[in-house]
Amino acid sequence: MKNINTIHDLAMFGAPPAFQNKLHVGRPNIGNRKNLNERLNNILDKKWLTNQGEYVQQLEKRIASYIGVKHCICICNGTIALEISIRALNLTGEVIIPSFTFIATAHALQWQGIKPVFCDIHKGGCNIDPALVEFCITPETSGIIGVHVWGAPCDYERLTAVANKHQIKLMFDAAHAFGCSYHNRKIGNHGHLEVFSFHATKVFNSFEGGAIVTNDDTLANKIRLMKNFGFSGHDNVVYIGSNGKMSEISAAMGLTNLESLDTFIQQNQIRYYHYKKLFEHIPGFKMMSLHEKQKSNFHYVTFEIDEKETGLNRDQIVNILHAENIIARRYFYPGCHRMEPYRTLYPNAGRLLPQTEHICKQVLVMPTGPSISKNDIDMIYKIVTFVVKHQHEIKLKMKNQ
Repeated sequence: MKNINTIHDLAMFGAPPAFQNKLHVGRPNIGNRKNLNERLNNILDKKWLTNQGEYVQQLEKRIASYIGVKHCICICNGTIALEISIRALNLTGEVIIPSFTFIATAHALQWQGIKPVFCDIHKGGCNIDPALVEFCITPETSGIIGVHVWGAPCDYERLTAVANKHQIKLMFDAAHAFGCSYHNRKIGNHGHLEVFSFHATKVFNSFEGGAIVTNDDTLANKIRLMKNFGFSGHDNVVYIGSNGKMSEISAAMGLTNLESLDTFIQQNQIRYYHYKKLFEHIPGFKMMSLHEKQKSNFHYVTFEIDEKETGLNRDQIVNILHAENIIARRYFYPGCHRMEPYRTLYPNAGRLLPQTEHICKQVLVMPTGPSISKNDIDMIYKIVTFVVKHQHEIKLKMKNQ
């Protein structure tokens, strides 16, 4: 099949009109602009732009209270938060992670000379499989990093049991999971620590930013030193560290968005269930479901595409949607193990990751969030329905072009 790569290409087949403006996954949420501008003006008036200013301190306190943890340490971004966490836990040698994650999870280890050992995910889910984690443990294993993909909680209990049994560290990459909970307990309360991303594409953003949350007093104090070059006081360096500080401007955005977080999640939820209601009638589009005891932030509308039912594979559907200005995404294609340097270092890793290989070829994430209207979703549904219904005709005409 040739690529459909110009706007309105489907119009030749009688499809609904394409979108004039692009619809994206993760269009940034913006809170109350008046409140944000007041905070920004206050920053400029006080001329305190960084170095643990009042807004960073407020944000840390409010996030800790929101999640129900003792400590929140705001960081300049989620990747640096991962790197600092890894060093704070003294991880060395090998650390077990899923390959089905954003590349930062693996890079944060490899960057520090630690080998990421890729473990497969659950069948029927996208999180690391605790039963398979045990098979990955060697004498060089120092820890496990679970990832809450789509904000769905990892199997805390089983991962904790594995970590305790082998006396290794356990932390979580919670980049997708701010505002999510399981058994009425917010994500952020498990393992030695959990790491959040507040990147612009997340449900809660601080322009750029992240945070490390923990209930361990000693670990929190260590992380606070590490994020500020190891300074204890103005001129007393007591530990090796880096520059992971969040700026006041980012914290101002974080405080503003935190005030609107419940509204963002409610709007996400409305759109999630609107997609669900419409797309359950389209063959081959299986919406990834929520666990009954999970409270989601509904930030990701994710489908598994079954080519046998749609007549088109996931990549063909993505290509068609992009031509119609619907910028759906292939998360986390093709898997960390198939990106550099890992595909060169571990060329046979895919043999032990059959479920990861399978899901990487099927996952499709649709545009959603407050910037997408229900009418937009209706039109996306009509376009997808048309494509699936007329896939034989589309393929034939494209083949003959």
